[in-house]
Amino acid sequence: MSAALANLDQCIAAELAAVDEIFARELASDLACVNVLVRHVGRFRGKMLRPSLLLLSAKACGPITRDHHVLATVVEMVHMATLVHDDVLDEAELRRKGATINHLRGNEAAVLLGDYLISHSYHLCSSLASQDASRIIAATTNRVCEGELLQIDNRNNFDLDEETYLQIIERKTGALCAACCLLGAKFAGADEATCRRLERFGLALGTAFQIQDDLLDIFGDAAQVGKTLGIDINKGKMTLPMIHFLRTAPREHRHLLRSLLEGREADKIDRIVSLIAPSTSLAYARRRALEIANAARADLAEVPASPARQALELMAEFAVTRPV
Repeated sequence: MSAALANLDQCIAAELAAVDEIFARELASDLACVNVLVRHVGRFRGKMLRPSLLLLSAKACGPITRDHHVLATVVEMVHMATLVHDDVLDEAELRRKGATINHLRGNEAAVLLGDYLISHSYHLCSSLASQDASRIIAATTNRVCEGELLQIDNRNNFDLDEETYLQIIERKTGALCAACCLLGAKFAGADEATCRRLERFGLALGTAFQIQDDLLDIFGDAAQVGKTLGIDINKGKMTLPMIHFLRTAPREHRHLLRSLLEGREADKIDRIVSLIAPSTSLAYARRRALEIANAARADLAEVPASPARQALELMAEFAVTRPV
């Protein structure tokens, strides 16, 4: 799957290189201390999922322009800012197999670096002739923040229902992926119906991706995933396998999970994993992620066939097949 996706991404390789160039140029500072932090956070950029979504959506609808390069850089900056701020909120020490900014330099530097990334994203977005993108990005960052605030409001809420959980992840993760696909299509001249289809595709893909990410936080291998795991449990964030387990497991098992979630035992995470793993809850969460990813692919059915559309379809599949 990764190899196939990498091959298809070659259709936007030159565009991704242009994004890298704009990213570096826009964030360059005359202060060495700022450049050091920017270079370090650059290590977190991984597969550039969000710029790829934007560029592939554009290419599936029409020509890629300089505006798309700028917009792909903007969404990557917004995403990087959310990662830096998330690490502060989660007290994470590891991301992409390297130390987080907050672990290296403290929360003050991390918060300010996240703000620096956000301010540069809006500065760059304002360089476009159309203000449509600025309004879409602003509305999207509002939704991301609302999702984070809703999640914080529901910390240690062991009665959290699936509907509220999905609302949280649609806002905190799905919204930015939706905006990427919408911006790619809109600035390629796509009609309103196509723009909305791709926006729905991005929302579903991002939601499925987050369910899988939540599974990795509990059942993943830290060496393979490359970031601090068990954060959701330690921070009282209820995710889909735990929500399902507390709804369907035998009564004594539900009581045991609640007591473990409330406790402070050193082996808390291992015991929770051992409790949930043999149940049907892991399979249920995987199945829900797959259903949502399939809904995403269905929204692409009326987009003309092309290598770009094929890459988008594979990205939806990859979102839920990353190894747990």
